[in-house]
Amino acid sequence: MSRSIKASAALAALALTLAGCANDTSGGDSSGSGGGGGSAATQLPAQSSIDVPADAVKPAGDGKATCAKGTTIAYVGAMTGDNAQLGINIYNGVQLAINEHNKANPGCQVTFKKVDTEGDPNKATGPVTQVTNEKNVVGVIGLPFSGESKATGKIFEQAGLVHITPSATGPALTKNGWTTFFRGLGNDNVQGPGVGKLADKLGAKKVFVVQDDSEYGTGLAATSTKALGDKLAGTDKVTTKQKDFSATIQKILNSKADAVFYSGYFAEGAPLDQQLVGKGFKGTFIGPDGVKDDQFIKLAGDASKNAYFTCPCIPGELIKDFATAYKGVSGNKEPGTYSVEGYDAATVLLSGIDKGKTTRPALKDFVKTYDAQGLSKKYKWDATGELAELPVYGYRVDNGKIVSVGVL
Repeated sequence: MSRSIKASAALAALALTLAGCANDTSGGDSSGSGGGGGSAATQLPAQSSIDVPADAVKPAGDGKATCAKGTTIAYVGAMTGDNAQLGINIYNGVQLAINEHNKANPGCQVTFKKVDTEGDPNKATGPVTQVTNEKNVVGVIGLPFSGESKATGKIFEQAGLVHITPSATGPALTKNGWTTFFRGLGNDNVQGPGVGKLADKLGAKKVFVVQDDSEYGTGLAATSTKALGDKLAGTDKVTTKQKDFSATIQKILNSKADAVFYSGYFAEGAPLDQQLVGKGFKGTFIGPDGVKDDQFIKLAGDASKNAYFTCPCIPGELIKDFATAYKGVSGNKEPGTYSVEGYDAATVLLSGIDKGKTTRPALKDFVKTYDAQGLSKKYKWDATGELAELPVYGYRVDNGKIVSVGVL
């Protein structure tokens, strides 16, 4: 467990049976389907609160910062598109950090610029080029997704513009020799084993893995499949924007799996779960961080009752002061996946600006040597841009809400 996190609810007493969580939405004929192995999962108790470390750095700093007018931090990433909510969660966290900083530091009013990529690797190069050409931009939060990060990393590198991703987890991103790329969370080499740990805690005996065709989904499927070992019941592939999953569902049902892990995003994960339950599957649906969003529940409807998630992200709604402040920038919505990580990443850049590191080379060097506590974890990067402190959390759907079940 991360030294920065004190969970008030342990994951020890695994008692209650997950009582046919999908039964009232089955809608389909389960006869001859194999039933997905039955409702063998154990319901994990929800975590109730998280204490913020006393030494966590806050965006406000000491209130004495000075900087040139127009000094800018940018968010570059999805603001529209099928999986935009994950990006919105991040830039709301960044917005909160900048608001708190500017309120406390009248001599340093940092500008916040937001640029939309739609989360599409094929569209991201234009917005990134636009931002790198704006000389007032000294640091960037983003990009949220692995595919678009891969497509644009070289552009950032050529511009010498430091960028911290709060959410892109593809392990290969730090193997490109980029000196401007920093990852603010654990990668899929960490989250993959988390899938195996969650399956163990749920008592799942056979897990079927389905992956999409994204950079993220492909990489995470590989690490999770390895972690599942003998529990692996089978694998299949789907595509981005796919709507009909009947062929994959039949393979799942034939495998007699009691759990399914979907390696992809909620836009496809939600209809997959909905159709799966509709065909009589009574096991557990597990999604990663790309699926862990309220939009999944909205799209999957009652079928989402069977869902658990893994995520290298802290449950911001359990940090009381943060959650209250966040609602002020989000239209009264609670923090979502990666809201805290976006806030922390912005805090790192703001701390550098407050120390006079207001050129691109200076701010990049500041981040390289940064060593301080955030709300979610300690931020200290190795030479490749990876962190040392890498907690992975489990989550589940409970009465239409996503709740944390603690560190896996």
